[in-house]
Parts: sequence; structure tokens; C-alpha cells
Amino acid sequence: MKQTHTLDIFIDETSTILILGSFPSIRSREQGFYYMHPQNRFYKVLSKIFDEDISSNIDDRKSFLSSHHIALYDVIEECNINNSDDNSIRDVIPFDIESTLKKYPNIKIIGITGKKAQKLFDKYLLDKVDIPVIYLPSTSPANAKMNIDALVVAYKKLFKNI
Repeated sequence: MKQTHTLDIFIDETSTILILGSFPSIRSREQGFYYMHPQNRFYKVLSKIFDEDISSNIDDRKSFLSSHHIALYDVIEECNINNSDDNSIRDVIPFDIESTLKKYPNIKIIGITGKKAQKLFDKYLLDKVDIPVIYLPSTSPANAKMNIDALVVAYKKLFKNI
């Protein structure tokens, strides 16, 4: 089913890290913010990295992300997708990363979460960026093979040079 990205990019002039997923899950689209599925470990990973509690409240999550200069969006602007299944993604219209990086020149590094996001980023966006890109494992519950500690180790790489 054809879906258009309905979430605004979460970014401001102080953002230095841009984290891109593939496309928002149904739960995230319904709740109006990123990584909102209760089983997704994205905020648990960041909580451990920064040693801060992050509530499930969207405003608290936004405040946390802003305080650490983290921007969020996705590789895909529009696509055909069944439910929240990344493997079903077809007919991709990618995110206009060039305009965003021009508008927000403080972005110094991009993190790509998950294998599908990596594949699509490489196909549509990699040749449009000239800053470092780090590929990260998915924090989705579908990536059950990685425990929280392994995810924390992987995600720390994104923050070590900022």
C-alpha cells in the first residue's frame, strides 16, 4: 500500500548527528514520532549510552534528543509497504538529503539503522553526502539476535567523535 512519510524531520540548527531509519512503523505514524513501538530498543540504547532515563513521553524524548544534538528522519519519503514490514518496501521515493544537509550544515555524521535502511541509503543517497556514515544494527524487535548490550556497543561508535 502506498504510504507517504507523515512525520516531520526532527532536527534543529544545533543538530550534529542525523539518524536515518528506513520508514516509520505503523505505531510511530499513529503516535506521531520516531521509534514509538514499545518493543523497539532505540531509546533504551540511547539511555544506556548517555546514562540518562528517557521516558516514553514524546516531549521528553524530543528534549533528550535535542540536548544531545540528535536529528531523526528516514531514508524513504514515500513507498509501497505492507504494514511495518521493511522487506515489503517497493517503489521508493527517497528523502532529499542534499537540501537538508545544506539547510543544517552542523550535521557531522549520519547513522543508518538497519539493513534495509542501509541498502536503500546506499542505492539512493550515499553519493549525495560527503560526511561520515556509520551503519548500525536495527533496534527493532525483529532484530532479536542482538541483545541490548551489543546494540549499545554498536551505537557508541556514532557518538565517539562528536
